[in-house]
Amino acid sequence: MAELSYREPDPKIIPGAKDDWELVIGLEVHAQVKSRAKLFSGASTAFGAEPNTNVSLVDAAMPGMLPVINGFCVEQAVRTGLGLKAQINRFSRFDRKNYFYPDLPQGYQISQLYHPIVGEGEVLVDMAPGVARRVRIERIHLEQDAGKSIHDQDPKRSLVDLNRTGVALMEIVSRPDLRGPEEAAEYVRKLRQILRYLDTCDGNMQEGSLRADVNVSVRPKGSTVLGTRCEIKNLNSMRFIMQAIEAEARRQIAILEDGGRIEQETRLYDVARGETRSMRSKEEAHDYRYFPDPDLLPLELEADWIEGIRASLPELPDEKKARFVLDYGMTEYDAGVLTAEIAAARYFEAVAEGRDGKQAANWVINELFGRLNKEGRTIDESPIAPGQLGGLLDLIAKGDISGKIAKDVFEILWTEGGDPARIVEERGLAQVTDTGAIEKAVDAVIAANPDQVAKAKAKPSLAGWFVGQVMKATGGRANPQAVQAIVRAKLGIE
Repeated sequence: MAELSYREPDPKIIPGAKDDWELVIGLEVHAQVKSRAKLFSGASTAFGAEPNTNVSLVDAAMPGMLPVINGFCVEQAVRTGLGLKAQINRFSRFDRKNYFYPDLPQGYQISQLYHPIVGEGEVLVDMAPGVARRVRIERIHLEQDAGKSIHDQDPKRSLVDLNRTGVALMEIVSRPDLRGPEEAAEYVRKLRQILRYLDTCDGNMQEGSLRADVNVSVRPKGSTVLGTRCEIKNLNSMRFIMQAIEAEARRQIAILEDGGRIEQETRLYDVARGETRSMRSKEEAHDYRYFPDPDLLPLELEADWIEGIRASLPELPDEKKARFVLDYGMTEYDAGVLTAEIAAARYFEAVAEGRDGKQAANWVINELFGRLNKEGRTIDESPIAPGQLGGLLDLIAKGDISGKIAKDVFEILWTEGGDPARIVEERGLAQVTDTGAIEKAVDAVIAANPDQVAKAKAKPSLAGWFVGQVMKATGGRANPQAVQAIVRAKLGIE
């Protein structure tokens, strides 16, 4: 299996008024399992439904209703663990965590504290070509999500929407291995990329399918002792993750340099003020009074079943990126761009099949992605199919059209569609290879520019000016190599 070589980046140092400080960051990412049904009921997980319409009797905690595990959610958690090169625990168990808010009517959350389904793994976070941070995963456990309390729609009452209640979450807990806001954001981006490749979470942060709790502490530069951490809850964008970390780090540094000490607590990020504010003192596990859920048997997974899931895993981003560099001879940067989304990687490979990989990458990245980004479209919304773009590259390779004409054909494909070869034929865009016609054009340009002829003979590098004029005169249809050869011959340049 192809692999790329990396070195770890230097930690980010934040200068304080008195000392230099180093950041230490760990994340707890809550990823919604991609499943049509909830973790312990058959209620729908569809986003955007009317309030309290995706709610079963189990979700509403009606008397006598017992949870039944959704086997597909278990499979998705195992698939995620395998994709993160993690240990799969063949024995795991669910616990009850005391929870007294009304958006979980049963009065507790079903989670996994003592025996999670997935153990230690890792994520390689790309920071630059050849530079990556290796982040250790401590554990992944399954748990049910809470509903949503709404406080701003009635002056006297709070409202509750239970649609999310019981939705399956994977809580992915990292070790404190990250050393800067940018690294933390890139870690979440890489984790989301892997989950999308695995098809275990859609990663839509705007819909709440992926959100992060960030643990932040600071320590003097060069120290190996961990400082007291504070947890910032429910961050749902890369930008907010970076801003919250930066704000919290500066708050802690200011307290420490003033002789104070950091209290371990849970905080929220105030976007409008650009600061974190206290939410509650940080609870420890014993504060939640965890105990084994008596309604759910332990999960005992067969080794053959786990291996079957392993065998079905797709090629993941790091492996695909390394293969693109090796097979297509492209740069690591270009490979990273093409593998950022699995749909983009599939599109590129369809275009590149049987063709020059570097040329295919150039057209997909610069022309296609550039146009998609300009118009705010995704790769799935591209009006040009891989077969059409591949057909355009075939015309270039055969010498039927020049690169300039190819861009004109690309524009026609984008706006009108059609077959590239037919467009070139019907619109008379084929490249002029008739040396007689090209000679006439070269003779005309030379005759009209005697001063430039003298300069070019004295300085052969100026012959390119004549090539440009001939290409302009022929509407870009003349074969550039033929034009260059004829120009140099006419000017008597070796």
